[in-house]
Amino acid sequence: MPSQITNYQCPACTGPLHYSGSTGRLECEYCGSSFDVAEIEKLYAQKDAAAAAAMEKEQAAPGEAPKADTQSEEDAEPQWVDTGSEDDVPDDGAFSTDWGADAEKMRAYTCPSCGAELICEETTAATSCPYCGNPTIVPGKFAGALRPEFVLPFRLDKHSAIRALKQHYRGNPFLPRVFSAENHIEEIKGVYVPFWLFDETVTGDARFAARRVRVRREGDYEVTSIDHFAVHRSGTASFTRIPADGSKKMPDDYMDSLEPFDYNELKAFSTAYLPGYLADRYDVSAKECAARADRRCVASTAELLERDVVGYSSINLVEMQSKVQHGNVHYALLPVWLLNTKWNGKNYLYAMNGQTGKFVGELPVSGKRVWTATLLLTALLTGLFYFTGIARWLLELFL
Repeated sequence: MPSQITNYQCPACTGPLHYSGSTGRLECEYCGSSFDVAEIEKLYAQKDAAAAAAMEKEQAAPGEAPKADTQSEEDAEPQWVDTGSEDDVPDDGAFSTDWGADAEKMRAYTCPSCGAELICEETTAATSCPYCGNPTIVPGKFAGALRPEFVLPFRLDKHSAIRALKQHYRGNPFLPRVFSAENHIEEIKGVYVPFWLFDETVTGDARFAARRVRVRREGDYEVTSIDHFAVHRSGTASFTRIPADGSKKMPDDYMDSLEPFDYNELKAFSTAYLPGYLADRYDVSAKECAARADRRCVASTAELLERDVVGYSSINLVEMQSKVQHGNVHYALLPVWLLNTKWNGKNYLYAMNGQTGKFVGELPVSGKRVWTATLLLTALLTGLFYFTGIARWLLELFL
């Protein structure tokens, strides 16, 4: 059934609705009403059905019944086959690009500085790039983006992100002022970062070199004996929803540091979760990200096998052979709060998990502040020694 969503308007006053991560509801800033996402989607689904029926009736030829909806192969859930070859990873064409009438109410922005491509619902204003801080981004027509299967809604709102950022800054007295300026902190943006979620099964065969060290006393001597063992372990481990971000702008180590995300809160994708936030278009395909997911699963399998080797003083992995069996791969948007700051010609990116509050970011040190603090400390110590000397002289004089 075709979708006929305009923008989500408040049923009470027709004002625009935005999704609040703190309440998990769509809220109206004009009249204060709030609604459950499912409630609004149901309301608009009814409108869509009526509009679609009217459209089909109008377009149908005389005597011809409207055609029933069918699902194309493009819309079917993509899967890997189980040979373990990277060639089996679906390319972009395996995912749906059908946004329906939603596309008419979406906007696209491109940063001329770093090339970031961002999409958002038409009521969301985008004034600067969250990745490089460039104040100018060029609006364009939304087209050509894959429709995500899932979205993980923001749980923490902007106020929570700002509080966490201030707390993070408070422990660094030598932070340049441009970072802690109130107007700059307010520029923090909520971005749905594109992720590929992989399901895999790994069969591992590992060989370890183990040692068992024993120390005993023989008279006046301490005798150490070391026994060496060749240990073999094999097993199978299954993994679901191993994440790999599909954004070149976002450092992989940042995204790894923000994990884990609670996938129990994943929702079927709906544009109802986008108002007030930006969404990054992926620029790294599932096929390109698959090798990264494979490496993580193989490494985790090796760790699991090593944990089964017990009773030794030390263990070293000698050889690991593995076979990866691929399962499903999904396209999802995960919530991240981003703030970029430029200082001394370098970009500093702050990122916070929009669900758990876990954050990561590199902070610089202001040489001017360090120098000032050094001078003040030197002056303080000099004064302290000076007055200590005077006090000692006065004591010797009168005692």
